[in-house]
Amino acid sequence: MQNQYFNPFDNINLAPDICFLTGMDLSGQEENISVFPEWILTRFDLREKKFKMMDQFNMVKYGELRLPCCQLAKNAFEELEIEIETAFTRGYNAAKEISSERLFLWMGKIVYGILYNDIKNEIQFQKKFNKEFGLSSKLKERYGLFHLMLQSILNPISYIGALPWSYGIVRLKYSKDVFNFRDNPVNLDFSLGLNGFGIVACLQDNGIVWRNQEGIVKKIGDTELHPVQFEELCARFLYANYLFDHNLKYQFTQDSSGLIIESITGKEEDEIARFAPWDETMFGQVLAGYLQPWGYTTKNISRFPEGVISFLENDFSNEITSPDKIELPF
Repeated sequence: MQNQYFNPFDNINLAPDICFLTGMDLSGQEENISVFPEWILTRFDLREKKFKMMDQFNMVKYGELRLPCCQLAKNAFEELEIEIETAFTRGYNAAKEISSERLFLWMGKIVYGILYNDIKNEIQFQKKFNKEFGLSSKLKERYGLFHLMLQSILNPISYIGALPWSYGIVRLKYSKDVFNFRDNPVNLDFSLGLNGFGIVACLQDNGIVWRNQEGIVKKIGDTELHPVQFEELCARFLYANYLFDHNLKYQFTQDSSGLIIESITGKEEDEIARFAPWDETMFGQVLAGYLQPWGYTTKNISRFPEGVISFLENDFSNEITSPDKIELPF
């Protein structure tokens, strides 16, 4: 690959005076961009509210989560924000029309921004004890590939085979205007609920986690889900992604049109071997975190002998439970 592509994970280079995306030198700390889009910070009054970092201890104001950013990259992301805000404001149907690559870039910039700030916090924490921060070679490779794909907002990058990410968009009913966001920077998970729809995504799975959970998403179709059903769907994707072996391989070639990334995957029938066995007890622990707003814990979501409670599927018919039958606040 040519030197035009910057990899901050070669030497964990997250300096505040270089652009997070291009590695270009910046003239000052005022050259930055908000991790969460400005229109979201304004619409949901989030600037002064606290965001919990990955270590579960540090809290940072949403408005203080920033990325050092050159003007070229900032202009590109601001153009993307206009496109996404317009679609999201119109709701479910418009959100489904966003191109996969553009939606990936929008989600990816948020997840990477949180990851960037998480790593910076950990570096500072380790320095207090005269320790050096390090990442495993596996995470360096995964994050480096993820960052490379984000650079397609400036440099032409095309894909052969499976797209490196997957996501689903479902109808969703909230009783008020909310911004319901979750992420997992380690496995690059993303979920968001707002304005009548929800998105659940795995940003580096080659579509394999999606295919693993495709049956339930197809059953949902255009059903307008109760929020508790959406939370269960997110828990399923997050847990499946946790079980997934992320040892993905790509081939890179460069021609006059730009960088080409080709996914090198095995046969689809071999994909099941990429997942560790599903453990209902462990899934129950994951699900309990998602259902906490309704008072559920690991103790009251497990049922013997049926297993973990489900608001998505009917125990007898295995069809999607009608949201109207769920007697929980929405």
